[in-house]
Amino acid sequence: MLLDTKTAIVYGAGVAIGSAVARAYAREGADVHLAGRTMATLEEVAQRIRHDRGAAHVAQVDVLDRAAVAQHADAVAASGGIDICFNATSNDDVQGAPLLAMQFEDFLRPVTKAVTAHFNIATAVGRHMTGRGRGVILVMAGGREAIPRLGGSHVAWAALAGLCRQLAAEFGPHGVRVSWLLSPGSPGYDEHDQRHDGTSPSEAQDGTGPGEAEDGTGHGETEAAGAPGTAGLLVRHLPSYDEVANIAAFAASDWARTITASEINFTGGAVVD
Repeated sequence: MLLDTKTAIVYGAGVAIGSAVARAYAREGADVHLAGRTMATLEEVAQRIRHDRGAAHVAQVDVLDRAAVAQHADAVAASGGIDICFNATSNDDVQGAPLLAMQFEDFLRPVTKAVTAHFNIATAVGRHMTGRGRGVILVMAGGREAIPRLGGSHVAWAALAGLCRQLAAEFGPHGVRVSWLLSPGSPGYDEHDQRHDGTSPSEAQDGTGPGEAEDGTGHGETEAAGAPGTAGLLVRHLPSYDEVANIAAFAASDWARTITASEINFTGGAVVD
């Protein structure tokens, strides 16, 4: 298994991507600590992991509370160290309005939250990882696209990428890797939720294709040579949550030990390197 004997913390483990990543890490042998704001959703993810014979622990943590994040990281580290950290927390952004019609406070909110959360997380786990001489810190980010009506989200993602580069430069000499994952979005389901005929529950109910975006931006009709929501993707396929999680498992493993200060781009060609 890719992550056998590793200890991982997944922040935002109750949300779709965080849940999928936590389950993938457990499947690959990691002892997974689920951190988030809502205990009920975290417990659901933990029960699913345990049902599949994985190891999961749950803690309520506000990532904007630096002391709380540090206290939780200290507790996990004391039980055997921290090898992997994945940040899947949300930015609480406002999308859909042009910048000319947006209040500055609404624009700035996701930027402030994203940078604050990842700074708190990375410095808390980084102290332990650098002391041990190994570790991996990952987050969903990006910022190289040119997409309208995203509010402050685009700036938040770009800021995260910049923060990751600086963290990688400072932590790298101590054996710690820092990278960010760039996704074109996900259809809104994972492989566990698919029916035996390969379609998702939403496809069975309303006829939408597997490319229907999580935020509802899919077009709802078949596009030329691709599923809904895949315009601009060369491979015309949106990664499922499970596929995102598989990439996160690879990025956290020793197979990716030379990848740091890097964007892991799986946008299907929407963003060309």
